[in-house]
Order: sequence, then C-alpha cells, then structure tokens
Amino acid sequence: MVNKFLNGLNTAWRGLTLTLKHLFVGNFKRKVVSVTDNNYFKLQEDTNTIQYPKQALPSPEVGRYQLDVEIDDCIVCDLCAKVCPVNCIDIESIKSTEGSIGETSDGSKKMLYAAKFDIDMAKCMYCGLCTIVCPTECIVMTNQYDKTVFELSDLTYQFSDMAPEAVAEKKMLVEKQNAEREAAKEAKKKADEAKRQADEAKKKAEEEKRKADENKGGEEDGEGGVLA
Repeated sequence: MVNKFLNGLNTAWRGLTLTLKHLFVGNFKRKVVSVTDNNYFKLQEDTNTIQYPKQALPSPEVGRYQLDVEIDDCIVCDLCAKVCPVNCIDIESIKSTEGSIGETSDGSKKMLYAAKFDIDMAKCMYCGLCTIVCPTECIVMTNQYDKTVFELSDLTYQFSDMAPEAVAEKKMLVEKQNAEREAAKEAKKKADEAKRQADEAKKKAEEEKRKADENKGGEEDGEGGVLA
C-alpha cells in the first residue's frame, strides 16, 4: 500500500516538474539560425517554434520560392514557357516592325515585344527549370514564399509592361507589314508570270519565224532545181 502511494507521488511529481519546466522555458524564444548552419538540428533548448510572422527562419540562397521577371531583360524567346512541365507560364509576343527595340543588360538584342507574360504561381511546381533555360537570366526565384490571397486568380502575376492600347497598335503594324509583304509577293508573282508568258510568246514567234524561213528556203531551192 505504501509503495503504491510513493509510486503515485513520484509520478505526479515528475509530471508537475515537466509542466513547470515547459512553462518557464516557453518564455524564451528560439535562436534564429539558417538551415545551412551546422548547429541547426542541435537546438534542443528553448521553444521548438519561432514567433511567426514576427520571426522567420532565413531563406536558403538555393531555395525555390516566388518567381520574378525582369521584363526589361526579357527577349521573349519563349523557352521558359516551353520547358515548364505544368504550363504555368503564358507568353504572347509581337514582332517588331522597326527592327531592334533595345538591348538587355547583357547586350542581347530585343526583337520582340512582350505583349503578355503571365505566371500562375498556383500551378507552379517550383522546379526551377525556367530559370535554368533563360538565356538572359531575367526570370529568377526570389526568397518570397508567404503569398496568401482570397482569390485564386490573384496568384497569376502579370509582368508585361505594355498597355492594351500599345499591344493593339503593335499588332496593327504587324498586320499592315504582313499585308504589304503579301501584296509585294503577289505583285512579284504576277510580274514573273507576265514575263514568263512574254518570253514564251517571243520564243514561239521566233520558232514560227525560223520555220517560215526554212520553208521559204526550201521552196526557193526547189524552184532553182526545176529551172536547171
């Protein structure tokens, strides 16, 4: 009977000690260190969590988080959209009618306008392939990761800096240029056809004249033989 009482008292004391320990230790904040720190997984004291969002663990430099695009360095090559395994990048380009429209920070020529450059982060799988294939390194992954929205459409980020009026104007110029080129191509085709027909007519006339001359020469030779 006495042993049971002592065991119960010992158990209660241990539980109370553990409760008091956590009560006092909980007032201390955990030391914030990077996950790359050698002692990151050795932190066994103080609280096990941090005071988020007032405190946050440092983001690793090689982490994959929110995508960002420096549109001034984009040459609209469309490689990022093609390599994306979930098709979360939507790009629409417009060809420049006046040639080069500028240069990127690395000196690459810009020949296309970025009429549309949208990234749907709700679909993004954070593989980082788009950042690897980009020839001008204009698309990068930042250290931003806490993106909370009420509408799913708000997770689609638009990076194009072209106004709808400018997009419509550039499209009209491209259509006009294409129409002019098509008209010039059609005119050249007609001119070539007319020249071909003229050459054929000339060749046919020369052939008929040659045959007529041969027939005339044969008749003269025949008349000369009769007179002899």
